[in-house]
Amino acid sequence: MRDDISPFPSSFEGVRQLVSSLRSQEGCPWDREQTPKTLAPMLIEECHELVEAIENGDVSDIIEEIGDVLFHMAFQLQIGKSEGLFTDCKVFKSVNEKYVRRHPHVFGNEQVGTIEDLKGNWDRIKKIEKKGIRKSAIDGIPSDLPALAYADSIQKRASRTGFDWDDPDEIKDKVLEELDEIYAAQNHDEKQEEFGDLLFSIVNAARRMNIDSEQALRYSNRKFRKRFTEMESVCRKNGMDFANLTLEEKDELWNKVKEIEL
Repeated sequence: MRDDISPFPSSFEGVRQLVSSLRSQEGCPWDREQTPKTLAPMLIEECHELVEAIENGDVSDIIEEIGDVLFHMAFQLQIGKSEGLFTDCKVFKSVNEKYVRRHPHVFGNEQVGTIEDLKGNWDRIKKIEKKGIRKSAIDGIPSDLPALAYADSIQKRASRTGFDWDDPDEIKDKVLEELDEIYAAQNHDEKQEEFGDLLFSIVNAARRMNIDSEQALRYSNRKFRKRFTEMESVCRKNGMDFANLTLEEKDELWNKVKEIEL
């Protein structure tokens, strides 16, 4: 198959032309029916796929997934323009002005010493921008973020106001306290509430160790998936049914798979 089958230029403008063609009367009925809201779930999925490709370090997948995200960006711009909601110029002007404004140490005369100073300036400028719009320090965090990522975000926002543990050991004590409270709970609803508190405390501990909880769990999920499917593969190769193995045999196989990784 030829690689140069696209009649559109290899640029973002080319992607825009592609979307315009797909949404034209001579284009695709499905693409013409899409709205910003119907595309939103697919955009979220594409962003997750891009993150996974980046974390896996697979360059070919990264290229493909960046392309998919750019396609969705072009789609949103095309719909905004066709429905008279906004223009390309307004979007690009907005983003350029915002990031110039939030980097006065680059585009202005302001001097900063440390990365923490930079973060402080960013928060200060952002607070000025959102004055009258956001009443709380934790306003503006998307509520549909994955739960661990949301917990990390609201904790970081709260921490910037000074609401945080002073001693990291206190966080460890809190994690252990929450674990005890789960087993002391009297019913399912109480256990669920206490389990949520435990997860929230673990996110707090991770944050103080500069660990991204969401990313750490993604890594662990992939690690488990890889080991589990490898165990199944070993069983198939040896004519065994994984489900029929005893727990001791499964544990032994798990440890063998882990040794192979090393």
